[in-house]
Amino acid sequence: MDSIKRFLHQAYVAIGKVVAKLLPDRVPVTFVGATAVSELCTSVAGFGIGKLLIVTDAVLVQAGIVARVTAALDAVGVGWSIYSGVTPDPTFDQVEAGLSQLEAEKCDGVLAVGGGSPMDAAKMIAALATNGRPLAKLEGMLKVRKAPLSLFAIPTTAGTGSEATVAAVVSDPVSHAKKFYLDPKLMPSMAALDPTLMTGLPPAVTAATGMDALTHAVESFIARSSTPQTEAYARIAVRLVFENLPRAYEHGDDLAARQAMAMASYYAGIAFTRTSVGYVHAIAHNFGALYRTPHGLANAIALPHVLEYSKREARPQLARLADLIGRGGGSEADRADRFIASVRELMARIDIPYTLAALRREDIAVIAERACAEAFLNYPVPRYMERRDCEAVLQRILAQPAVV
Repeated sequence: MDSIKRFLHQAYVAIGKVVAKLLPDRVPVTFVGATAVSELCTSVAGFGIGKLLIVTDAVLVQAGIVARVTAALDAVGVGWSIYSGVTPDPTFDQVEAGLSQLEAEKCDGVLAVGGGSPMDAAKMIAALATNGRPLAKLEGMLKVRKAPLSLFAIPTTAGTGSEATVAAVVSDPVSHAKKFYLDPKLMPSMAALDPTLMTGLPPAVTAATGMDALTHAVESFIARSSTPQTEAYARIAVRLVFENLPRAYEHGDDLAARQAMAMASYYAGIAFTRTSVGYVHAIAHNFGALYRTPHGLANAIALPHVLEYSKREARPQLARLADLIGRGGGSEADRADRFIASVRELMARIDIPYTLAALRREDIAVIAERACAEAFLNYPVPRYMERRDCEAVLQRILAQPAVV
């Protein structure tokens, strides 16, 4: 059975590489800098949009971030209605509530303001508005038959890159299982990367979201479906993260560092939306489902452990990343090891733990089973992982490993 699964996985990887090359080479029209929000709103008015549903969360409303966006919309005569019911890991009922408000308010466009969760919810609200099908019928790849309502994005964190991806994730509120939606139609038409919206992020959020961007870039770079184009985007993202994440973490008001991190997240999003990700994400999704671990933090904790597992097959790519961040010299194996060490050093500098305190030994088997199932026909990883391999990786993530 294991040999058959390995063969099927390898066949999927080969198909994934072809699919990655066939995906439309499209990115959102993107505005960057301190005037990005006003520029996007002016362009939205040019689209002929009468009223936008702003999909966001209550924290951003209370912080006054959303008010800055609505003021810019008022200035160009675009109406708006705020749906702030999104929470981390948005659920079916939250998306459906947003759709009901969109229809009641007669909105003809959707604007996501926030991190990955508002963007995921906004994508699916816009898709449901035009497709007339329940979320369950849109799950999977290429199920969005009709173009969604006009969709725009203003990220307020630098991590998910959702403003430049074709993916959305929504959770079943009963089973807590994450449902994945992948379709080029889900990519926003326009995005605004405004560093002034990110200066108030707490250091811990800056760290976790920045490591999320790094994970996207690295997993894309070492994926078997990578192409010269995706590798170029991933390299830009990796370099920007290593050069700017510590500055953004230590000096939250550093606009140059904030803008660089926003660009890192954006480029990483462009890269991984064409290549997919890997076992880091498969493990992190289960940490989120079981323990409500923030996605960026879960990715960060899992990243060096999975790279250690994958480094033999991914050695050439990891060595090239070491060269990129100034850790080159010596053999390919030495450089690959130094890149992984550099990831750990970056984590230590921004106070990201190397283990997950919430992880329970009794959950390891089920997490491994679910992570391997998720990755099996979704992720073109450099090294195939069976359940026992994943369990061994998870044992190293335990905060209190067994005494030998």
